[in-house]
Amino acid sequence: EMLTDIDKETVTFTGNFDDTIQEPTYLPAKLPNLLLMGSEGIAVGMATKIPPHNLGEVINAVNHMIDKTKITLDPFTVTSDVTVDELLEFIKGPDFPTAGSIYDIAEIKNVYTTGRGRILIRGKAEIEEIGQGKSAIIITELPYQVNKALLVARIAELVREKKIEGISDLRDESDRHGIRVVVELKRDSSPKRVLNNLFKYTSLQTTFSANVVALVDNTPQTLNLKTILEEYIKHRYLIIRKRSEFELKQAKARLHILEGLKIAVDNLDAVIKTIRESKTQDDAKTNLMKKFKLSELQSVAILDLQLRRLAALERQKIEDEYQMVKETIAYLEDLLAHPEKILKIVKDESDYLKEKYADERRTKVYKGKVGEFSEEDLIPNEPTVITLTTTGYIKRQSLTSFRTQQRGGKGVKGMTTKDEDGIMNIRSTMTHDNILFFTNKGKVYQTKAYEIDESSRTSKGTAVVNLINIEAGEKVESFITYNKGDEFKHVFLATRNGTVKKTAKSEFENIRKSGIVAIKLDKGDELAWSNPTTGADDILVYTRNGKCIRFDEKSIRPLGRATRGVRGIKLSGDDLVVGMDVVKKADNPELLTIMENGYGKKTLVKEFNAQSRGGMGVKIAEVTAKTGKVASSQVIPPNAKEVIITSIKGQVVRLEIDSIPKLSRATQGVILMR
Repeated sequence: EMLTDIDKETVTFTGNFDDTIQEPTYLPAKLPNLLLMGSEGIAVGMATKIPPHNLGEVINAVNHMIDKTKITLDPFTVTSDVTVDELLEFIKGPDFPTAGSIYDIAEIKNVYTTGRGRILIRGKAEIEEIGQGKSAIIITELPYQVNKALLVARIAELVREKKIEGISDLRDESDRHGIRVVVELKRDSSPKRVLNNLFKYTSLQTTFSANVVALVDNTPQTLNLKTILEEYIKHRYLIIRKRSEFELKQAKARLHILEGLKIAVDNLDAVIKTIRESKTQDDAKTNLMKKFKLSELQSVAILDLQLRRLAALERQKIEDEYQMVKETIAYLEDLLAHPEKILKIVKDESDYLKEKYADERRTKVYKGKVGEFSEEDLIPNEPTVITLTTTGYIKRQSLTSFRTQQRGGKGVKGMTTKDEDGIMNIRSTMTHDNILFFTNKGKVYQTKAYEIDESSRTSKGTAVVNLINIEAGEKVESFITYNKGDEFKHVFLATRNGTVKKTAKSEFENIRKSGIVAIKLDKGDELAWSNPTTGADDILVYTRNGKCIRFDEKSIRPLGRATRGVRGIKLSGDDLVVGMDVVKKADNPELLTIMENGYGKKTLVKEFNAQSRGGMGVKIAEVTAKTGKVASSQVIPPNAKEVIITSIKGQVVRLEIDSIPKLSRATQGVILMR
């Protein structure tokens, strides 16, 4: 594609360094190679550094520009009514073959507007659990032009010098399938902190200092994106024009010959007689030219005519070719008279190249600076399901990943989980909502829903330590999703041993990346549930041995973050809390209770009368060996139509809520999932 039509006088040739052969001064280049491949070099008093780009994006921008480009022939000018901002709708930023991520849309825009700027690039590094309570940082993508061996050596050097602490092993597991550098961490280290230090001290995070300098009419210039694309369109226009002029010249030469052959075929006997009566070949040529008013070229072509071409069908072929060449000449003359038609060819050829060669963007573009993920303008605000596993893997997936089934079905594979893993928390939210993560150690962290990578239905998701900076041994147990329009006033917390606490929502604003304390815990207790409240709600707390207590949240006064809570329910024997919910006093929603062996039922909340907090509660279900203990109990949200139930091994069933029977408190329920 870079050399197409080079033999059609489309580019000028000049002598090489010792003038022994001719070489092209530039190539016909169907592709805008300066942007696609990038360029880097140093000359006398100047330098250039242009990043590579995605073929599909660049061609989309070229085609948009062609639609708004005007060409005048005398004098020859190419002008386009397009802004750099418009072009950035198509070209999101550089696209490096080594993938990675780039940051800060303002700086990226500056590069394309001025031709200069610094683009921050990060490699892809994720934190994974590797068993025995240990984590590892897995590096799978590097910044552009970073040498992997030098990076590994640099990490080892930093560990030796104790500039980075918490690394126990370092190995390169890369193979023909791709890069994989494993940085194994010590048990007591903070994975997020180690990763941040790798970004800070190594080339896992670099900057690309763009300096877009190129020759325009043999003059070095610093170019913006619009000028580069304008010059490319001008270049392709001239190439196609020169190619058309060459083809027109060839077609006219062929037409001249065909006209002579037609005269010969139309006067076949006279031509043969003239040739037979001539003494020599030169005489024959001269006699033909005189008798039939032919040119020398036509006369030679007739003499070169093979006898088989005199057959009837062969004579018809000459006639057909004559008509085809005339049509070609008419087309080329019309094309050369209308610049907009040449631009249409540029566009059509670009579309062909896009269809043949374009691939997906590799480099991810983040709108904000590092640590400032403000992608809301790029991501639609739509419903999504967030799933959290017991070993700390989280994922976000579209609601369309699931299909509705009949009650008692086996379900579909909903998530790949490890043998010892199980799905702990599943919640529907919007992609722009905030998420408050509460951990077993009583701390709270904050992030946005869209910062969780969207995954397929069967993928295991991302380790939650890639999102928030939790410590070794700390585990996310629950999360709250909310947006600015939500009217709740308090966050209500519950622990496994039955302690509850109410804290004002304002206490959880502006949470730093390292998290803040949400509740002080007794020894051996863990924070496990969190829910928003309005200040006038009722609280429901459920236990695994089948008890439930309902009390007024007003019976608990709001407490600051770094305080212990109060008793919510009195537990006996081996009983533990398995759930906590918030309901409005006037509402009478249904409660969905699911037992360990797949039994379940709905019960009206009004069957649970309000008590004083700290009591034993009343029966929520009949617990037997057949049903197993209570696995989960949850208030069904208003207008909810379906429920997604998931097993420890990751099987998922999606049921219509109306298909689940409504039963009284002291009953076992029916099989919902086998």
